[in-house]
Amino acid sequence: MIDRSAPQVPSAGRGDVAEAANVLARLGLVTAYGHVSARAGQSMLITPAADLACVTASSVLEVPLTASAVLPAGVPAEAWVHLALYRARPDAGAVARAQPRGAFAAAATTTSLVPLHGQAAWLGEAVPVHDCAMLLRSPDLAERAARSLLAGDALLLRGNGAITLGATPGVAVARMRLLADACQVYLAARAAGPISPLSADEIASWRAAGDELLPRLWQHLRSNFRSAGTGYSPRP
Repeated sequence: MIDRSAPQVPSAGRGDVAEAANVLARLGLVTAYGHVSARAGQSMLITPAADLACVTASSVLEVPLTASAVLPAGVPAEAWVHLALYRARPDAGAVARAQPRGAFAAAATTTSLVPLHGQAAWLGEAVPVHDCAMLLRSPDLAERAARSLLAGDALLLRGNGAITLGATPGVAVARMRLLADACQVYLAARAAGPISPLSADEIASWRAAGDELLPRLWQHLRSNFRSAGTGYSPRP
């Protein structure tokens, strides 16, 4: 059991959010839509309603966590779900919203995605499916989705992609990559025959190593992004 009573959430800057968004786009997990945010004191920093491949630190927007009726200009309408998650999950330092292709098929065939391989356990003991395909463009719909993710770090949205959490924007993006892989593994295993989920002990063992190993995955993903010649250098 993870202790969430006194979460230690590191501070992230606009450059961290922008870099995570760029990597998410490079991974092919978003198209014209998707967003990344980070908790910043009593506010959140979030990418604008724009192509994440083009986001820069200067274009990242700030929204008070207390926002309840109107979002600032340029903020994606689904920022409501980010706000709802930060309120519901004080342990969450960042949120990634994307549309992995396998997520649509997986969410259409199960109500809970169980880990079939070790790294999938870093998403949670299981990944719940929020059974509503409506866009999360209102506080009410966003809060309903947030209530589906009171534990664990990933949520499939039936017909609408996925959400992942992390201590930092990079870890949230790393989890989105793992969720995309977990969906593909599940779909392939389900097509091949009866699935064999990890045991509770196996899941606990992998989750115990998550805080150590997930940042390494993020460093791998961002290093590959930089070596591709993007020229991006995060700014504070």
